[in-house]
Amino acid sequence: MWHGRFKQSMAEIVKDFTQSLDIDWRMAECDIEGSMAHVKMLGETGILKPDEALKIENGLTKVLDEIKNGKFTPSKDLEDVHMNIEARLTEIEPLGSKLHTARSRNDQVATTTRLYLRERLNILSEELNELLKVLISNSERHLKIIIPGYTHMQQAQPVSMGHYWLAWFENFYRDRTRLNSALESLNECPLGAGALAGSTLPINREMTSEILKFKNPTRNSLDTVANRDYMADFHYFASMLMIHISRLCNDLITWNSQEFAFVILPDEFCTGSSMMPQKKNPDVLELSRGKTGQVIGNFMDLLINLKGLPMTYNRDLQEDKRGLWNSLDTIENVIKIMSELLSKVEINQEIALSGLNKGFSLATDIAEFLVMRGVPFREAHEIVGKFVGWCIENNLRPENLNLSEWKKFIPEADEELLKILSPFESVKRRNTYGGTGFEQVERQIEEAKGRI
Repeated sequence: MWHGRFKQSMAEIVKDFTQSLDIDWRMAECDIEGSMAHVKMLGETGILKPDEALKIENGLTKVLDEIKNGKFTPSKDLEDVHMNIEARLTEIEPLGSKLHTARSRNDQVATTTRLYLRERLNILSEELNELLKVLISNSERHLKIIIPGYTHMQQAQPVSMGHYWLAWFENFYRDRTRLNSALESLNECPLGAGALAGSTLPINREMTSEILKFKNPTRNSLDTVANRDYMADFHYFASMLMIHISRLCNDLITWNSQEFAFVILPDEFCTGSSMMPQKKNPDVLELSRGKTGQVIGNFMDLLINLKGLPMTYNRDLQEDKRGLWNSLDTIENVIKIMSELLSKVEINQEIALSGLNKGFSLATDIAEFLVMRGVPFREAHEIVGKFVGWCIENNLRPENLNLSEWKKFIPEADEELLKILSPFESVKRRNTYGGTGFEQVERQIEEAKGRI
């Protein structure tokens, strides 16, 4: 396409090195979508005659059919998806050589990439919504199941398992908000920016923007071909999503171990050992956790690529899509399998409660009981701390003590205290907004349904 300037043909090794078909061929249908809008505009503005524009559109339709039917084999000699499509179009319809009027591959690839990314992100949004629905359903299923809540990996207080699932709902809901922000940041049409300076021809950028369903054309031609912020916005969303998935996986892997054993993973999402017949390994969760590094690495790859580039387009940017596709494919696969897996997770309530009996997780309830009897919280904290220490030294459990033994440490103790000292009562009584109390979790479930 540039042989007019060069005396020698490109070396084969350079063709192999510079081709981008392995990266951009997946965008072929979106590239034709952008070209269709472009040629309609050229026809409407009189830059092309109406019959010329129609013939080119018909030719593009034939190329699209060949791509969809798998009859189009691209050639590396033509370097990328754009030139392969244009070359085939011109074979079908010689007027195809006019298609690139008032357009550069710089604004063309920027448009094609946004179209493709928009399509994929809308699909991801639907799949993320399904994950949110699974978490709501799990919260309803496990509302009255009590598990230990942890800080510093030490038992802290009992919580509703339904409350736990809704905590992840909040994480993934924020991810959906970030996904929407990524969609918004790409919602401008680059077509018409040209190589970097626009065009002397009387193009109508508003028209192509409207045809392609963008909010508006990009505002600055220099920025248009240099801008990859919308990719960074996607990568930030993808990285945070995978960090959340990794943390959730880590909890479930830990709680599924024999040492905890109160989470029961579905057999069909686990694997065995080639040597040890007793093993049930949480491979899906481990692989999902492990893929997080790839997604974060792809974000870093883009940022490092961008950090020293001068205005405007530089060939370095050809590499911007390699990590983009990898992260797109990765998170789509992970979201799908996590939705399926999580919908089948069960909880062993008996084991969860037996674990709670080892950690003095009701200590805060005792301190708050004293506060309600007029004891300052810091004083109550110290009293209960000494009580817990005494129980540990004497190998005693609070639930096994009679009222007279309680009064040795806590004179304010009475029958009311004994009534509240159960994990179920502890959770039930935490009825503040956003808390783990059953009424509050039910309220959060209804709010969550409305939010999605």
